[in-house]
Amino acid sequence: MTCAGARVQVAPVRSRKDLKEFLQLPWRLYAGDRAWVPPLLSDLKRVLDRRRHPFHQHADVEYLLARRGGAVVGRIAAIVNHRHVEFQREKAGFFGFFESAEDDDVARTLLEVAETWVRARGMEHIRGPMNFSTNDEFASPGVLLDGFEHAPAILMSHTRPYYPGLLTRAGYVKSKDLLAYWLEGPEPPQRLVRGVARLQEQQKVRLRPLDMRHFAQEVRTVQDIYNSAWEQNWGFVPLSEAEIRYLAKQLRPVLKPELCPIAEVADEAVGFAVALPDLHQALRHINGRLWPFGLLKLLWHARKIDAARVLTLGLKPGFRRMGIDAMLYLRIFQEGPRLGYPHGECSWILEDNWEMRRGLERMGAHVYKTYRVYEKAV
Repeated sequence: MTCAGARVQVAPVRSRKDLKEFLQLPWRLYAGDRAWVPPLLSDLKRVLDRRRHPFHQHADVEYLLARRGGAVVGRIAAIVNHRHVEFQREKAGFFGFFESAEDDDVARTLLEVAETWVRARGMEHIRGPMNFSTNDEFASPGVLLDGFEHAPAILMSHTRPYYPGLLTRAGYVKSKDLLAYWLEGPEPPQRLVRGVARLQEQQKVRLRPLDMRHFAQEVRTVQDIYNSAWEQNWGFVPLSEAEIRYLAKQLRPVLKPELCPIAEVADEAVGFAVALPDLHQALRHINGRLWPFGLLKLLWHARKIDAARVLTLGLKPGFRRMGIDAMLYLRIFQEGPRLGYPHGECSWILEDNWEMRRGLERMGAHVYKTYRVYEKAV
């Protein structure tokens, strides 16, 4: 029980007990939320570990817990990403891993401590939630504005409906909305299929699956395209060598080459897309733990996965507006049903990325979730 009249106290995570409470808080806050998918605890521990996750090589992070009457009622991470400061040329800190009881005092106190922490390190704004950055592989940025009834797709977030109110009442304003599109299979319109095929022939674009036999080289190819494709996008920071190696290692076991097409023009790789089977459909059954029986449950339920998530797509700047994005999407939407994934999510898409949005909508996809990132001057 918490004491409603007790003062909220915020302190950094310093002990194993603190870390355990930081990790386990969502199990209490999301109890009864049928859409919530418990995160895999071993993955979350690895992400938070300053010695193991490469993000910490170029960032300062402080994990904070809020207590009231001895009970943990909230958590937050205060973040200064030095690569963001350098690349975006703005003094912006971040907050992430934000969870709070439905209590303005709890949320405001947590946020104020994070604001003070980033301001002490020279930052002029704070933005979030970011877990840790727009490149993060653990959970997407932002808090949900709608679509609460739908479970999150793999590597996407799910938050409580009262979070936007907590943030706005603490003085935060909209920074950017991120959209999740849903495509109900099994096949895109044939008129579109024929049009894309003609375009592919005219532009002399070759699509091929990811070559797992030369995985390291493929990772370098994707990194080169990704960093050039997203360079001008909101919030983008190039992936470091350590980050791309880490991300590739984490994703390799679940990659399906047919769902990771690479586009080539005159033997030059100019675009790529990556889709993953929605493992959240299986993870929701193991309560965040692989042992002692979670792994067996995971393998059992993984056989029933019927959806995939397109989590990234990139084109080199000189090859945009050629329809290559439509070719990549279409290839995934055609291969997905053949592999047992007739449905899919495409996320996240910036609200003002009209070129990508129009392409998805032509294929019959529709927005079914909106995530909002907030910011505040400090």
